[in-house]
Amino acid sequence: MRNIHVETIQKPMHDVEFVERKGLGHPDTICDALGEEVSKALCLEYINRFGAILHHNADKITLVAGMSSPKFGAGEVISPIYIMLAGRATQNVGSELFPVQEIAIQACNDYLEKNLFALDVSTNVDLDSKLGQGSTDLQSVFERKKTAMPLCNDTSFGIGYAPLNELESLVYDVEQFLTAEGYRKKNPFIGEDVKVMGLRKSDGYVITVADAFIGRYLSDLNDYKEMKQKTIDELNEFIKRESESPVDLIFNNCDDYANESVYLTVTGLSAENGDDGAIGRGNRINGLITPNRPMSLEAVAGKNPVNHTGKIYNILAHRTAEQIVDELSVSEAYVKILSGIGMRIDEPMAASVQLVGAGNEEEKAAFDILDYNLQEIQALTRLFVDGKIKTF
Repeated sequence: MRNIHVETIQKPMHDVEFVERKGLGHPDTICDALGEEVSKALCLEYINRFGAILHHNADKITLVAGMSSPKFGAGEVISPIYIMLAGRATQNVGSELFPVQEIAIQACNDYLEKNLFALDVSTNVDLDSKLGQGSTDLQSVFERKKTAMPLCNDTSFGIGYAPLNELESLVYDVEQFLTAEGYRKKNPFIGEDVKVMGLRKSDGYVITVADAFIGRYLSDLNDYKEMKQKTIDELNEFIKRESESPVDLIFNNCDDYANESVYLTVTGLSAENGDDGAIGRGNRINGLITPNRPMSLEAVAGKNPVNHTGKIYNILAHRTAEQIVDELSVSEAYVKILSGIGMRIDEPMAASVQLVGAGNEEEKAAFDILDYNLQEIQALTRLFVDGKIKTF
């Protein structure tokens, strides 16, 4: 029997709560996304050439900001954004040299061109791939029992909870509203670099938004002010539909109209001029940063989806918590799973399920849900490869 402990707890209570989401174009989110794209591309090509996913982890990506001169109606990127792809990947397969660097660079180019519409990837970005050969011992763990259940390549833990509360949902949805493709097409001055911070206090919520406007789509300062107010009005209408609680919205609060200093960019990204990024520094597996909730600091993005429990256990915990809340009569679920290096990934060193509002029947059912999900854990690998699981 798997080492799963289930208990019923009191609902955690906090008078004050913080929630953050780093949006599509935030430097940290860009690094997370590129890590996932590199891993997916390597997985697909490994399968295509060798019939199996080989050892890799593209989870050490960093972004160094460029330099730019944004202006109304124009602007230019003076020095490109530098992105270094680091990590490990199997490159020597028998006598064949697998083109890791070329695959990684192409995957990143494709993602940037598809998702960051104001960024000229050919001139605004300098991509550099330094993915090296994996360590011998971890490759050995990866290879052992390749046809059976994979063995954990790390001692780490994954954490998930459900459901999102109102503030968490609101923070997530505000960013999604601003970066939705349809909204950006209607409002091309909106940049993808959006950061949303939520605060809950006794009398309601405060939502603070920073959004990098794009200078080429704005004629002058008055145009900026008009488009900013338009965005604020539309966001307030959206928030009213999403939340029954009173919400104060703060938007681009550092703007200084008297000195014509506003949040203006060439590409819609703060990374063009001074804001660096790194994989694993941003959103957790549920797309949020939630200091009032249990969470892992593991960099999930870019890790291999076969036996790296820093990735697999986080998503498994998250999905299990959601399933428990959806299927059982409980109000909240918290799932934590600990791996042991060299152990089978379906047999964690320990697993904890904490339920709010449960009885004996729900506790047994929650045990069975996690037990079954661990049994079927390998199904997650294909979902990762097919891009059906978001990690940021």
